Amino acid sequence: MDKVSELKAFLEEFGTAPTLEEMKRRDLKEKGIDGPTGAHVIEEIHTPFNFAYITTTTGTMAFQNLVGVTHNEIAGRIEAAREMFSLAGLKKGCRLLISYPPLVSVFSKAALDALEVQTEFLIRSERDAFILAMCEKQPQAVAGESTFMKKALEDAEGMGLLESFPKGCVFLAAGTPLDIEFLETAKKIDGKVHDLYGCQEFGFLTLDGVPLRKDLTLIPREEGYQDLYVGGLSTGDCFAVSEKGHVCNPDGKILTYSRKRHNTECEVILKKTTANGLPTARRLARTILRLKAKFISLDKDLEFGAEATQLLIRNQKGEEWYVEGPVKTQLFDELMQAQIDYQSRGKSDPVWLKER
Repeated sequence: MDKVSELKAFLEEFGTAPTLEEMKRRDLKEKGIDGPTGAHVIEEIHTPFNFAYITTTTGTMAFQNLVGVTHNEIAGRIEAAREMFSLAGLKKGCRLLISYPPLVSVFSKAALDALEVQTEFLIRSERDAFILAMCEKQPQAVAGESTFMKKALEDAEGMGLLESFPKGCVFLAAGTPLDIEFLETAKKIDGKVHDLYGCQEFGFLTLDGVPLRKDLTLIPREEGYQDLYVGGLSTGDCFAVSEKGHVCNPDGKILTYSRKRHNTECEVILKKTTANGLPTARRLARTILRLKAKFISLDKDLEFGAEATQLLIRNQKGEEWYVEGPVKTQLFDELMQAQIDYQSRGKSDPVWLKER
């Protein structure tokens, strides 16, 4: 056997890096979003092991942006989903019709699996398919955009099919600000509407104005409106806050159906960190920018090895607010741990080090 043939045989028998056929596939089914949409193409990409999955922003204000979700964040999303199900009166193992598959990525499939939710999708991303699914699948809960669901119910009524819809269905209005008129429309089938707010970057955050996570912070923006932060990171959304309560729940003070977005976000400065050195803090700032499109500054007198994270939020007027860990910086700390975990995995292979 010549040397080339010998090398080929050795590589086929003992090679450690996988071939294309041997590489693990994380397809749409494994991510739990294996349903059709009218706004996407399906494209395979190489995804690093340190991501639990990759998703995209909704693109309501600009081009859609890639979002990386780390394994460290999943536990927080599961807890938020448990809280949401409890507040909405949904039971473990319920049948959930999802009219827009990427909504699963906001829950995370792991959260729905933990709650043993049976998910269903539409045949096509259109209202007629929604009506058919409601009649045939008889879901106990539905997640989707409120105006889309409202129009579908109105169409079904005109078609004489509303009587075939499941009675007492729970509607989780998500993805766009709540269409208030949907509350009345849903009553035609004894449905209950909940206003579910969140984003791909951070998961679901409130239900009917009630926080689903303990690390939410409201920062005054202008009269009656406040910016919403999660773990010390800005959602980019500003909501009216009222003691009179949310239209769906008087105990909810964050009026997520009354949303504003601003051209500039407040500055977020890391003042204290549990990290032991500047390199880790710098890498974390870059990681957050790449994964969540949020910019974090490092204070010139940054304290290392602190017992808890401390973030300073400063607006354009120079007004300042502190966000203190560990409770209020949970998401930030999850990303910090993800960065530390990533750094701890040594890469000695020249392929990783890009040596020649």
